[in-house]
Amino acid sequence: MKRNDIRNVAIIAHVDHGKTTLVDSLLKQSGIYRDNQVIQERVMDSNDIEKERGITILAKNTAITYKDTKINIVDTPGHADFGGEVERVLKMVNGVVLLVDAFEGSMPQTKFVLRKALELELPVVVAINKIDRPQARPEEVIDEILDLFIELGANNNQLDCPFVFTSATEGTATLDLEDKTDSMKDLFETIVKYIPAPEGDPEGETQILISTIDYNEYVGRIGIGKVERGVIHTNQEVIIVNAVKPERRVKAKINKLYEFEGLNRVEVESSTMGSIVALSGPADLEIGDTLCDLDTPEAIDFVKISEPTLAMTFSVNNSPYAGIEGDFVTSRQLRNRLYKEIHTDVSLRVEDTDQTDSFKISGRGELHLSVLIENMRREGYEFQVSKPEVLYKTVEGKKHEPMEKVTVDVDNEFVGAVIDKLGQRKGELVSMSEPVGGYARLIFSIPARGLIGYRQEFLTDTKGNGILNTIFDGYAPYKGDIPRRKSGSIIAFETGQATGYGLYSAQERGILFIGAGTDVYEGMVVGSNPKGLDIEVNVSKRKQQSNVRASGSDDSLRLSPPKYMSLEEALEFIADDELIEVTPMNIRIRKRVLQTNKRYKSKK
Repeated sequence: MKRNDIRNVAIIAHVDHGKTTLVDSLLKQSGIYRDNQVIQERVMDSNDIEKERGITILAKNTAITYKDTKINIVDTPGHADFGGEVERVLKMVNGVVLLVDAFEGSMPQTKFVLRKALELELPVVVAINKIDRPQARPEEVIDEILDLFIELGANNNQLDCPFVFTSATEGTATLDLEDKTDSMKDLFETIVKYIPAPEGDPEGETQILISTIDYNEYVGRIGIGKVERGVIHTNQEVIIVNAVKPERRVKAKINKLYEFEGLNRVEVESSTMGSIVALSGPADLEIGDTLCDLDTPEAIDFVKISEPTLAMTFSVNNSPYAGIEGDFVTSRQLRNRLYKEIHTDVSLRVEDTDQTDSFKISGRGELHLSVLIENMRREGYEFQVSKPEVLYKTVEGKKHEPMEKVTVDVDNEFVGAVIDKLGQRKGELVSMSEPVGGYARLIFSIPARGLIGYRQEFLTDTKGNGILNTIFDGYAPYKGDIPRRKSGSIIAFETGQATGYGLYSAQERGILFIGAGTDVYEGMVVGSNPKGLDIEVNVSKRKQQSNVRASGSDDSLRLSPPKYMSLEEALEFIADDELIEVTPMNIRIRKRVLQTNKRYKSKK
């Protein structure tokens, strides 16, 4: 049986192609806001880090009503590192809107998310966005998308998908580029017409697959999923089963039940087959769980989430300044927080190591892991992290490593520098397209470890004009050694407070990361030395106080502005023998062995 009054749809796209802005326009035109209501931009990006970085990290649900049809919309991340979010929410929907930039066209993540949708045999509505952008080329982009459909093995029904031309910022959608419209009506109509209504047995036994976990301090864990069969009521007793864990059978009671309306969750007494609901009550819900009627415990298969490719070691902070700035500093607190994260992030792996104060964390990429680190430091945690390392596999007795497909859009004058740098890092140029608007598109296949530490170089080499996108591209035989970073570290020689006098002497050796008045300790990295050697400097030394004055030497010292390292820059900079000390107040780079004499002995 079909529920024609509901459509469940996910909006999928490459990063920065306008998914969240499109949801903004759909919400505004659906009439959920009051006339005098203050509306913020990218309202679905509710997380602080999402607002600051302008990217979506967590998939989020909303719902709008168009005529008599309720459209449940899931806004998904576009960045490759958060692909696990996209993979699992696709189990909640009956179709997808694939958003593609009218200028950039098909990008790596476009291919990834489309492949996942086609594997689940979901119908696709293609929206060519940003048609108001200068140099937009919607007709060529349509050909690129159709080529991508054919390459991914789409069936005839999927190939016969509708194309809608949209401008999310202006809030317009049209089926014909010649027709000018002032609303999203054509997109609403296309979704209702082409995305199928959910099908199932509303009279059958209850069955709900949990695709997302949220957390609330008052009610605890909240599971979000689609009612696949039957009806769910508040106070109903259910049994929790899991297709991946056949031994899992837990009885639970539904305390609260919510449906989505606009940006709000509205409490309801019951929900029928086809609805997307949020529910609380079961204490240990996990992603992939199926909630069933007590008499018919049938687990629904969950998507296999792609494996992590990068790992880091998180350990308890043991620097001289440990415990001063953080609220949570013990190994027990760190362990509990990390294991709590894997309940809501299915792409993450957490393992204990042979040391009680260290934990191995595996994720999809540097951004995936750096967002976890940033969230933890904002919550008051203090810890240390190691340099990211790739996860190798052994296939038929040979060492294989994860590969990345890198798409670079860059001005013609910088093409040579990019090819040269990626070539040194074992990158192979797969294709190079004709320049569009002065930009050339280069596609490389490169080992994942070759990209660690490259993004900053890329921005420097292209003077900030290049765009670099990566996506996991399977495993390949080990490509050989890649030269490590060329710069060395400038290391503080003793504990104290950095002075202008000490920094003035040190700045001749390279680029400094700290300013005067910064607290430093022996073994802390305070700068970068371009000559490639690690050198110790005393940045805490003071000028001798005497009554002898020399002509000209007492003029004010001029310090170059320091380069303050962000978390991502620090992750890219550190060497194998260095760690990053993360606290709520500071990010410091340090040597593993702090004492200078012990460091020399360990090298010998």
